[in-house]
Amino acid sequence: MSEAEDRGLRALQAALAAEHAAVYGYGVVGGRIAKERRTEARAAYDAHRARRDALVREVTDTGGEPVVAAAGYALPFPVPDAAAAVRLASELEHRVAGVYSDLVRASRGERRRAAAEALREAAVRAVRWSGESVAFPGLAERADPASGAPTPAA
Repeated sequence: MSEAEDRGLRALQAALAAEHAAVYGYGVVGGRIAKERRTEARAAYDAHRARRDALVREVTDTGGEPVVAAAGYALPFPVPDAAAAVRLASELEHRVAGVYSDLVRASRGERRRAAAEALREAAVRAVRWSGESVAFPGLAERADPASGAPTPAA
């Protein structure tokens, strides 16, 4: 495997790990979100499950062994109510966007197009949850440090 292929596989695995975490996180969001936003939370949960499943297939097709979901994940903050659930959903989307940004950089062709689409979708969901946008979604190094924008998960 070439260095570029290895870098691409590592970026795919990181995206898969982020999707596992997002699916888990949206399980928490769904348990705390206000009734009027449940449909939105369910749609995001379903989108992340679909991306996760597609990434499992892609990693396998690339010859890798897909990373598995952890039994549990540490949340970045307590989620006792609907307001915190909205903050968590926004944080999840920012983190996923960051990982897809890395995948865009490590990819070419169809994989790059799909990663860019996933980045766009996560950025749009982040704006819907937070009500705020950033100039360069998924690019922590371009984010305004004063904005408090979350950094992508490693």
